[in-house]
Amino acid sequence: MEPINVTADAEAFTCNAYLADGEATTLVDVGTMPGVEDVVGDHVEELDRVVLTHQHGDHVAELDAVLDRFDATLFAYADHPRRDVAIEDGDEILVGDESCEVVYTPGHAPDHVSLLGGERLYSGDVVVYNDGAFEDGSFGRTDMAGQSRERVIESLHEILDRLPDAISAMYPGHGDVYREADGGETVRQVIERATERAERREPKYPDE
Repeated sequence: MEPINVTADAEAFTCNAYLADGEATTLVDVGTMPGVEDVVGDHVEELDRVVLTHQHGDHVAELDAVLDRFDATLFAYADHPRRDVAIEDGDEILVGDESCEVVYTPGHAPDHVSLLGGERLYSGDVVVYNDGAFEDGSFGRTDMAGQSRERVIESLHEILDRLPDAISAMYPGHGDVYREADGGETVRQVIERATERAERREPKYPDE
């Protein structure tokens, strides 16, 4: 089953929250959309786990609502009052039916992780396909407190070093999902372009 973006109909700013059904039904990030727990419930009766790419507000605002609705295990890199499992770089997590490797990818956030599966990359905010700044490969913003362009660049290289050749789709925290079948380029090529843009050290946004 293809992951479903359960915040796709949000009217206010939010991250993408992906529901992957399967052996371990998983929600990757939660978002800010009120009622997201009901949308999850429209698709599945049970939710086994929630995995956070990082704990910025746009990714966790409705976390309590989801955890209160479902008896789900919370996986997170950084400490959280409701965290059940602390994840670290190199851990393996089942997301739906897909085993994913945790890759520590800080820079946009100190606790940021990405999830590398056999076919899919859940990239959070470290790399996205389109975000208003760039339309075919962009990197996480680094102009706010606690962020670092240099660490984002290192994280992008870490993803590229560990990216399986079979990965054919990228599920980012913002913007559109990228699928090789639709776009004509590999996920690796998209990430390489984002990396090249980050390495120019130019402001991502005019007011950065």
